[in-house]
Amino acid sequence: MPGPPGVTRGGRAWYVARMTSTSTKPQQPPAAMDADSIAFMAMQPPPPVNPPTPERAREGSRRMRFVSQPDLPHVAEVREFAAPGAGGPIPLRAYRGVTTTTGEALPALIYYHGGGWVVGDLDSHDWTCRMIANAAECAVISVDYRLAPEHRFPAAYEDSLAAVQWVAANAAMLRIDPARISVGGDSAGGNLAAAVAIALRDEARIRLKAQVLTYPIVDLTATYDERFAQGVALTNGSMRYYIDAYAPDLTQRKDWRASPMFAASLKGLPPALVVVAGFDPLCAEGEAYAARLAAEGVATTVRRYPGQMHGFASRAKLLPKAYDAIADMAELLKAHR
Repeated sequence: MPGPPGVTRGGRAWYVARMTSTSTKPQQPPAAMDADSIAFMAMQPPPPVNPPTPERAREGSRRMRFVSQPDLPHVAEVREFAAPGAGGPIPLRAYRGVTTTTGEALPALIYYHGGGWVVGDLDSHDWTCRMIANAAECAVISVDYRLAPEHRFPAAYEDSLAAVQWVAANAAMLRIDPARISVGGDSAGGNLAAAVAIALRDEARIRLKAQVLTYPIVDLTATYDERFAQGVALTNGSMRYYIDAYAPDLTQRKDWRASPMFAASLKGLPPALVVVAGFDPLCAEGEAYAARLAAEGVATTVRRYPGQMHGFASRAKLLPKAYDAIADMAELLKAHR
């Protein structure tokens, strides 16, 4: 199936759909994966017979990072902080883009890492945060929220909200502009960013500039296309494992803090970028959330990567369209600063 009209960036096609309440229907996934996605899956070992323990899942994530991520790019500055949280100190890592000025009050992106609320940490997305800081010429502050199943919903959400509140309150020390704060994240991190954006809108104390949602989880009650039962980086079974670990109480899964799609209203939220991958169980809900944002008056941009899989944006050594996704994020952040 041919892709939608696009332009070329870095020798690779990327597709744009700026959605409004009068937008056309989203494109359908293509018939085949991109060649790099196919090669990536060919490298993977057979799936385990039984779900891994959280410890083994985390170790596997750490090992994959060394295989799939390029060398860390240089940035102007990296500092470590800790914000107070309900469960104790929340580790933060702050980056400043390589071309930024030392004393400048920069726009800032608060970034929440992916990993199904079970895996991931400051190191898992170190490359991603450095790349965004350099490309968007901004500060990026990465949040090491509490993980499930040791800390179930709403622990990760509470840490994520507390972190952005602390950043805004300490903007002078961090040398950022408190009037130019955005939130973002991938997968579970996209879930947290979307929920935090809703909470901050309702509190009306911190007015976000933008939200960057990369293949976000927005509906914990969703059912998944059976095409993704196997043969993709994130399978339907893996998604159910992560959701069960984070929110085992079925009644909590319709709480908008866990499933932003269930928020009563999305009106008044900051401009959004939603990045979706065609071979991803989360593609349909990402499209649906983007459509609802646009229908409720939120300036919403969708970037579609039809032949890619979940997680591609942080695996640039093997899946080079990650560089395009980083450029997408930088473009939105620069437009809303």
